[in-house]
Amino acid sequence: MSDYPYQIVEELKKIEQEEQVRILYACESGSRAWGFPSKDSDYDVRFIYIRPVEWYLSIFNKRDVIERPISNMLDINGWDLKKALNLFRKSNPPLLEWLQSPIVYMENCATAEQIRRISPLSFSPKSCIHHYLHMAKGNYREYLQGDQVKIKKYFYVLRPILACEWIERHNEMPPIEFHELVDALVPEGSELKVVIKNLLVRKLAGDEMDYEPRINRINEFLGERISYYEQTACDMRAAEGGHDEALDQLFRSAIMEVWGKGVATCF
Repeated sequence: MSDYPYQIVEELKKIEQEEQVRILYACESGSRAWGFPSKDSDYDVRFIYIRPVEWYLSIFNKRDVIERPISNMLDINGWDLKKALNLFRKSNPPLLEWLQSPIVYMENCATAEQIRRISPLSFSPKSCIHHYLHMAKGNYREYLQGDQVKIKKYFYVLRPILACEWIERHNEMPPIEFHELVDALVPEGSELKVVIKNLLVRKLAGDEMDYEPRINRINEFLGERISYYEQTACDMRAAEGGHDEALDQLFRSAIMEVWGKGVATCF
């Protein structure tokens, strides 16, 4: 990954200084974390941060996202911890993916691990399948309908559809890495698996994968699975809830861990 991990950590430290925040967790998201980056893929860095307690003691709603313009192949943005925990209550798949990213740039304090530990309790198969199905349908409709298609976009439909299948089978958040989904869910020796594996080898080798003839075997699989989950997604189990007190305590614990004795002066 060249010098980019060092540059990323330096940029994160710069954000801490400029914004007067502490970054609790930062990771890679997107194709690099999923295991199929292109040679020109940027670095999709996502982070969770916490502000001083005074910031939260306000009658005004404040911006709870930090974003930086994409530059030098770096795409960096993050969520305030309070926002992240509210999204966690709704079983937000992007956040759940961040927490299991194989590429972690920063992990300070115990907050991220505490969230991981309670993730199974708040996991909602219904909301997560709807998220992945929406992603699959959008990319399928936009990129894979003609006789000539943007062939690399197959990965951006296959991955969410296989994520839906993992959730249906295991009732848990799917692995973030694409090859794990393929190995576990696509039958060994099948034509579909052979075609997918060949595409993955090409992509990882840096082959140009722009417009090529549509791959009918993959299109048939995707069309059938999208139709299936459109019919069944609404019957999936929703999150049970009931963890609000634990999340409140987690938020307070993070403030105390980061800011320590200074918290008491605000009350």
